Amino acid sequence: MIENGAKSIDVHKRNIVLPRGELALSYQINAAIKRAGAGEQPYQLEDLLDFAQRINPKRAFLFVSKVLGRHIPVAPSVMRTSSTDLANLVPDELAEPILVIGMAETAVGLSAGVHQALQTRYPNALLLNSTRHAQHDDGNNDNILLTTFSEDHSHASQHLIYQSADKVTQAQLLATKTLIMVDDEASTGNTCVNVVSALRAAGLTQLQQVHLTTLVDWSLNQQQADTDDSIASRLANIDFYRHHLLSGAWQWTDAPNPEPITMPSVDTTEAGSNALGDTGNWGRFPTLTSTDGFDSYLANFQQAVRVFNQQRQLDDAYLPTRILVLGSNEFVWLPFLLAEWLEKNSNIDNVINHPEIKFSALTRSPIALGGGISTRLSFTDNYGLGMTNFVYNVNPADWDLIVLCVETSSESVDSLWHGLDNVLIVSPS
Repeated sequence: MIENGAKSIDVHKRNIVLPRGELALSYQINAAIKRAGAGEQPYQLEDLLDFAQRINPKRAFLFVSKVLGRHIPVAPSVMRTSSTDLANLVPDELAEPILVIGMAETAVGLSAGVHQALQTRYPNALLLNSTRHAQHDDGNNDNILLTTFSEDHSHASQHLIYQSADKVTQAQLLATKTLIMVDDEASTGNTCVNVVSALRAAGLTQLQQVHLTTLVDWSLNQQQADTDDSIASRLANIDFYRHHLLSGAWQWTDAPNPEPITMPSVDTTEAGSNALGDTGNWGRFPTLTSTDGFDSYLANFQQAVRVFNQQRQLDDAYLPTRILVLGSNEFVWLPFLLAEWLEKNSNIDNVINHPEIKFSALTRSPIALGGGISTRLSFTDNYGLGMTNFVYNVNPADWDLIVLCVETSSESVDSLWHGLDNVLIVSPS
């Protein structure tokens, strides 16, 4: 137990053995958070995380989130609760303008959820996500790169950040005083420092505060302000704060003579040969309203359901019990809103009572089987990059219907998905 002034903080320990080594954790429960629907109990480690082995020579382990809807299918209501609980940790009366920035690809949905929750207090806050998909210049200087930064330990280290074509929005972006950086986890704080440095160099020179806002913060051993390599010490003339559902520190020990691994080629920021359809603006460019485009995508889903059912001689509006909605890579926010819509409308006439609605996503992140990863499907990406994509902990036979949501045409989707008779592909066109 750590004595902290008048407070005592219980420190928990856990060791995770993985094929390439051992992960030693020490962590603290954030007793200030009371989970909705959980008997007013705070988040426990087992509520938030499982663990797995990366197929990545830079870092051998992965924190596998149970609430993010990325590698483990999760109920949309659980995702919404965790993002709202996280947003509620951000204090009132922050200096404006405020920018909420999310990290591709894992946290682009989380950042939109945090941003949406914050809009009750900060209606003028901007949302902006990093991306690894270069945006084609349309000839009108609408898709102009603002800056780039590196996520050093990642399977795909380079990130792109785009500016706004709207002069008023761009002026607000450059005038940002408070940056709320949203990520699923922080393990060293290096990415946060890299993002802030890149944004300041790109013109955000009025930054006063940075709020690192993560589901789990594992950089606890770097929180001391007098540590030379602490995050705060590397952000000159900026006040630095942390907000998280759980925090701790980690230490990794390599196994004796671990087997060498080869990571698939997934580190690219090319645009791909398949065009992106119009799905509105959910954060690849600065936006005040992340739900732009959802109504149109919902209509596309409803039309796709009608065609799907007609081909099977079912009622036009029929939907079965067990439904998995899959986003694809960075395109997860509108698919999440679709999954949430299905969950909320589960008792209307065209959906039978008490369905099981879960959400997850395709990803370029290569992860080994074992630990938190029980199954893995691999296939060619739908962007035309020629890279391998994956979906984890999804056995197609377990679901009555899989709704695969993409931002490219349905023809761009790998034949693996077209070959399954319980898969409905929803595209912008």
